[in-house]
Amino acid sequence: MERRTIGAAALEVGAVGLGCMPMSWGYTESQRNGEGSLRAVHTALDRGCSLLDTADMYGPFTNELLVGRALKERRQDAFVSTKVGLLVGEQHIVANGRPGYVKRACDASLRRLQTDRIDLYQLHRADPEVPVEETWGAMAELVAAGKVRSLGLCAVGARAVRQPRSARAERRPAGARPRSRTHDGTLAQLERIQQVFPVSSVQAELSVWSRQALEALLPWCESRGVGFLAAMPLGNGYLTGTLTPGQGFEREDLRARHPRFTAEMMAANQPLVAGLRRVGARYGATPGQVALAWVLAQGRHVVPVPGTKKERWAAQNAKAADLVLGREDLAEIAALPPARQSW
Repeated sequence: MERRTIGAAALEVGAVGLGCMPMSWGYTESQRNGEGSLRAVHTALDRGCSLLDTADMYGPFTNELLVGRALKERRQDAFVSTKVGLLVGEQHIVANGRPGYVKRACDASLRRLQTDRIDLYQLHRADPEVPVEETWGAMAELVAAGKVRSLGLCAVGARAVRQPRSARAERRPAGARPRSRTHDGTLAQLERIQQVFPVSSVQAELSVWSRQALEALLPWCESRGVGFLAAMPLGNGYLTGTLTPGQGFEREDLRARHPRFTAEMMAANQPLVAGLRRVGARYGATPGQVALAWVLAQGRHVVPVPGTKKERWAAQNAKAADLVLGREDLAEIAALPPARQSW
């Protein structure tokens, strides 16, 4: 698989990563299978998807434990990325960026991952009660101590989370004007922490149906040699073309309360999937592979991190690295109607 470089430290990873979150958090609980997830990790590594993206909050903690089991045999093949900064309680998810906590959390992640170093340590959210420079400074000390190789900022643009886990997303009538999703505050934050220690990567949503990062965030990363990890490049599975409008999701599945996954919105956005399917037909590729190839085409510093818990999808996603879209393909995708959403 093609290799891509992450940040000033020039760390190399496979062009397509593996998001491990669905193996223990956020998606269909009844289909989780530890052994099946381990096979998915090994399949990804076998095909060159070296970046394994996890976080201490996924589970919480169980996702890192699972990745740690896989790393026992494959540490040399993997580029380990985990995150710090969010605490999961019974009713709330709360940001915590206190320096002492960050250092303790890193030690705990190292134990769960069964490794002596974390290749990329990402700040999951900035804590509104702690200057971000203090949090970032503590993370930089972990690099100096040899526990971490590089630092990244994850889920940028989001404000600190202090909301009930069970709260349903507010749903607005179809056609209502969406909330602003600019990254102005994120860019200012990135400039601040760059003065403390180099940012190696930024992780934010980027897909055919979520292109806001193209406006300013992606150019900022490219101009500074910062890697960009594209979260949710398959639109939480929608862009694979395997989901049926109106299908139900289990209560614990994040899509059950996501406004993009109402029956109305899933039906309204079918032209996006149809467009990806048309392009894929020219290459014998699936809509999901075309969606990943589109993300890869956004820059040499961009690495999509599709999440899955199944071997089949891990293998299919890896093959997307071999799909090179032409100018006409990219123009056709650019001309697809923007995603509709009810918020």
